Amino acid sequence: MAGLLEVAGLTLSLALGLVVGYRLKGKNVHKVEGLIFGSILALIFSLGFSIGSNSELLAVMPSVWFNALVLLAMALFFSVVCAKLAMKLVKI
Repeated sequence: MAGLLEVAGLTLSLALGLVVGYRLKGKNVHKVEGLIFGSILALIFSLGFSIGSNSELLAVMPSVWFNALVLLAMALFFSVVCAKLAMKLVKI
C-alpha cells in the first residue's frame, strides 16, 4: 500500500509541475533555473549518500560499474548508428 501512495505522490508531483510549466510558458522564469539546478544537485548528493552508506551495494559495485560501462557503450554506439541512419533518410 505504501508503494502505491509513493507512486501516486510522484505522479501528482509530475502532473502539477507540467501544469505549472504550461501556465508559465513564455514568461521570464530564469530564477527558476537556479532552483532546478540546486534541486538536481541535492538529489545527486542524496543518491551518492545512499550508495555510500549501503555496504551491500558497495560490495557489488565492481560488477555494477562494469555492467554500467557496457550499457553506456552500447547506448552510445546505437545512438550514433541511429543518428547516421536518420541523417541519411532525411538527407542532411
